[in-house]
Parts: sequence; structure tokens; C-alpha cells
Amino acid sequence: MVKGTREVNSGRIRLGMVGGGQGAFIGAVHRLAARMDDHYEFVAGALSADAKKAKASGEELGLAADRIYPDFNAMAKAEAARKDGIEAVSIVTPNHVHVPACMAFIDAGIHVICDKPLALSLKEAKALEKLLARRKDVIFALTHNYSGYPMIRQAKAMVAAGDLGDIRVVQGEYPQDWLTTALEKSGQKQAAWRTDPKRSGAGGCIGDIGTHTYQLMCDVSGLSATELAADLTSFVKGRALDDNAHVMLRFKGGAKGMLWASQVAPGNENGLKLRVYGTKGGLEWKQEDPNSLWYTPFGEPKRLITRGGSGSNAAAGRVTRVPPGHPEGYLEGFANVYTEVARAIKAKRAGKKPDKDVAFPGIADGVAGMAFIEACVKSSAKNGKWTKL
Repeated sequence: MVKGTREVNSGRIRLGMVGGGQGAFIGAVHRLAARMDDHYEFVAGALSADAKKAKASGEELGLAADRIYPDFNAMAKAEAARKDGIEAVSIVTPNHVHVPACMAFIDAGIHVICDKPLALSLKEAKALEKLLARRKDVIFALTHNYSGYPMIRQAKAMVAAGDLGDIRVVQGEYPQDWLTTALEKSGQKQAAWRTDPKRSGAGGCIGDIGTHTYQLMCDVSGLSATELAADLTSFVKGRALDDNAHVMLRFKGGAKGMLWASQVAPGNENGLKLRVYGTKGGLEWKQEDPNSLWYTPFGEPKRLITRGGSGSNAAAGRVTRVPPGHPEGYLEGFANVYTEVARAIKAKRAGKKPDKDVAFPGIADGVAGMAFIEACVKSSAKNGKWTKL
């Protein structure tokens, strides 16, 4: 059943952004996602580390001159002092800026929506976690956007309801091909920072898309990993960070997992896939065909469940916008994360708790992602030795 996400707007949330200016990819995606359900109004930004580019980007996006900032510290201080200051900020910078920017806005009492992975290191991530434990007035979200897809919500609910029985096997893969050559040496901005340890952290491919895969595997299965064995490779000559990762996982309760992430797999664009198998059946989902979910009960014919169609459950329905057959995809899934965060912010405005079904990735997911990256790097350095998480 299609319930839709549209709802009466009780006042748009004033939103700022750090990063995402001219030449950036993900900033525009965040702005589109935030606008989709009309919960946010974009009013301020520190859109680039380059002051001239920040100013030009802000003007291009129609921001008032006094709300275009040269850096995030100035922005956090000024916006916190305004009666009409931002209520939430999106952090869409390279990884090395995530935690410093998050801390500045959290200290200012401003809700934070941060891109993944959370930090440069697990140490940084835990420091942010400690700050948030003290600032319980601040809502923090991490944009693992695939968690917002309706059929992922469907799959998670089916696993939780016991439709698959006891989970035995969880497999995730995310192959791309865009770094098959040394693109970073051409000056391409997205490739340059993602392959630079100073800006990306200890993980390359494993941090960029491996964390998406890992979060989805844990989120849908409802399981937490206890240890892993990883083989990280930099296939492109001279590349400082991994561009391919094979990881075996052991989950609490005895389930086993395998994860493959690659950015050197020609012919693959954004081939994220998830498979979960239990004692009673299995589920299979592909990001490039996001409106479909295969359910395979043992000993019975395979069943194709479609978004909004027969068999679609309430968990999928509450994040569905249009009737079945009209595709929803990447931007809608991203928007679902923003809308869930908006519901939490508006509940806090009203002095209430959000509805029990409101869900989005947060600081725990971010810390888990950083622990995953560091464990993979350690394991791979020891020839794939099993490493505890």
C-alpha cells in the first residue's frame, strides 16, 4: 500500500551546508534530497575551502551575501548568534573535514547531517561520539542513503519478522569502474581526494563504498560483525589507497558474510547488491533495480515483491511516494533520510519524541563504519589475519 511521505509542513527547517560548492558532486544531491519533501529551506553555506569559490558558489545558489561564509567556524558562530540562524547543517566535504566541522556545529547547538564515512580515523569518530553523548539536544545523522530505499526497509522488516528464519549468510557487493585508471593524476577533483590518505583516511575504496555495503549488510540482517579477514589491494600503480577489497565476516550468533567492493571493475557503474539467507528463505536486492526485491522461501517458487505492489509492507509504504510502476531511486532514497531527520527535528521543536518508525543512520553507524575500515586495514596488513571489531 502506498501511503506516501508528503505531509503538512509545520515550518521549513533552516538548513546550511559545508562543502558542496562548484565542482562538487554530492552537495547538489544533498540539496535536491533536502528539497524533495519540502521540509528544508537552504539559507547559508561555507561551500568551499577556497574563499572565492565559496562566494561564487553561494551567489550561484541564491544565498544572501551575509550568509555566504569563508569557513565553517565563522559560519557556526554567526548562525548560532542569529535569531533566524540555521537549525541544521549538512556536512558534504572530503572526509578530513567531517569531524572538525561536525564539532563546531554541535558545540553551537545545531543539528548535523554528515556524509559518510564519519571521520578520518576511529579515534576521531569516538571523540565525536563523546561530544554527542554530552549534547543530547543535538540530532546527528549520517547519510548512508541506501538505507532509505523502500525495498531495503521492506527487507529489514521481513528479516525482523522472522520471514527468513535464523540468518546464516549475508553477502554484499559494490563494484564500480571509474578508478580503473589513474584518474586522480588528471586533476579530477573527486578522484584526487578519495585516493589521498590525508583527506580520505586509511581506506580508499573500502571507506568510500565498502562502508555503504557494510552498513547495509548489518542494518538489514540486524546483526553486528565480531571479526573479519580482509584483503585490500591497490591495483593501479602508484595509488596510495586501496581500490579493491575482499572481506570475510563473522557475525554475532554464528552467521557468516562476504563483502566485495571495487572501483576497478570495468562495466560496473554503481552495482550495489545485497543477499541475505536464513533457515527459512532468502532475499536479494540490487541498487540498480531498486524497486524490486526477490524473496525466496525455501521449497517454494521465488517471489518478486515490487515497491508499492502486492506484498509490499508498511515499512516500505511509509517511505514510498508514487504508485508501483513509476520508478523511485537514488534521489528518493536520499530524500527519505532527510525526511526522517526532519521528522525528528520537528518533534524536538515541539518538545515531543519522534514517531517510533522514524529511523536513520546515526553516530553508532558512523563509529561502526570507522571500526570496520580500521579492522580491514589491519587485517590486510597482516595477510588477511582474522581481526576483531
